[in-house]
Amino acid sequence: MYSFQVCRFFPFGLNGMLAGSAIVFFSYIGFDAVTGAAEETKRPLRDLPLGIGMTLTLCCILYMLVSVVIVGLVPYYALNSDTPISSAFSANGMQWAAYIVTAGAVTALCASLMGSLLPQPRLLMAMARDGLLPAFFSDISTRTQVPVKSTVTTGMLAAVLAFFMDVSELSGMVSVGTLLAFTVVAISILILRYAPPEEVPLPSSLQQFIDSVRKQLDDDSQSMERKEFNDADIVEQSPSQSEHGEASIQYPLIEKQFSEGNQDKQNPRRRRNIAVWNIALFCIGVLVLTSAASAEYLPSLVRFSLGAVGAAILLCSLVVLACLNQDEARHSFGHTGGFLCPFVPFLPAACILINAYLLMSLGVGTWIRVSIWLIMGALVYISYGWRHSSLTNAVYVPMAYLDHIYRASSSHQV
Repeated sequence: MYSFQVCRFFPFGLNGMLAGSAIVFFSYIGFDAVTGAAEETKRPLRDLPLGIGMTLTLCCILYMLVSVVIVGLVPYYALNSDTPISSAFSANGMQWAAYIVTAGAVTALCASLMGSLLPQPRLLMAMARDGLLPAFFSDISTRTQVPVKSTVTTGMLAAVLAFFMDVSELSGMVSVGTLLAFTVVAISILILRYAPPEEVPLPSSLQQFIDSVRKQLDDDSQSMERKEFNDADIVEQSPSQSEHGEASIQYPLIEKQFSEGNQDKQNPRRRRNIAVWNIALFCIGVLVLTSAASAEYLPSLVRFSLGAVGAAILLCSLVVLACLNQDEARHSFGHTGGFLCPFVPFLPAACILINAYLLMSLGVGTWIRVSIWLIMGALVYISYGWRHSSLTNAVYVPMAYLDHIYRASSSHQV
């Protein structure tokens, strides 16, 4: 009845598998409810990474076990695409199990909807606090201590989209949004590790502490520079240097620190520029490689040529990033003891590559709908967020001042 091409193992190849993975990727996004509730956890630095890791691991194991059982009961091509699990049990004479699965699916659907409605209102609340959305979304109920207005608005919008759009269309849009967010996060990790910003914005309400800390640190820096300059004069005026060239023996630490200080001031700028260019080249290589791999309509020679060029750019830039030292300013982001992404730059690079390939595997219609959605968001930002953003009157301070300013403001409040 079915040909060998249909019944053989892995019939759709790698592209087909990844295309299906891109569509059902939304099944794994329930863990964003964990991150959305970060403000409501007692120990977020420890609990959030554990919660995300345990949630993803448990969901992945359950999905694989269910898939193995269903495909073991009924061949994949004979499954009902609308009700695959219950129909698989019904086809094997276990109608009672089909009723249990259907009831569980309805219950899980309600739980999934509630879990999806948990993080989005809090995201809208955070954006409203930053001035990107109207203050309406940041209102907190005095009785329940939750953003009720944001929750109601999110629920109504989700109901309207579910009423007018097909499930396959919604799943594609959700998958694209999630994959784009994960890709941006992975690229941000590379930027923060190799070329973090030299200045950060702070609210103008901290101007008093900013001025006092800046004056104090500038005075300390000037006194330190005078001390280093005097130590350098000692090395230059040493008789052993002029006669025997042995200043490094009498003052080894002073000379070493002075020379290393000059090198450190010259090298960081060059290293940051190299890192930025290689991160950009890596993204270009990923784009070329994934486009060539997913463009099945192109001739084989063109695909292989583009893929080879993209792979060469990707690997060369990744090797350069792996050889570069990460910026010391990366320790200024976050708090001591928090979670740090391991295996940088290899893990973020793998994340970018896989996500980009999954994004390329989605259909053109999905990209058109997502583009319309992104344009709507851009219009909201241009018409409202740009003028009301909290960064409009922000004061930019060097990263070295950040911890001192926070400590000064905390001690003043106490």
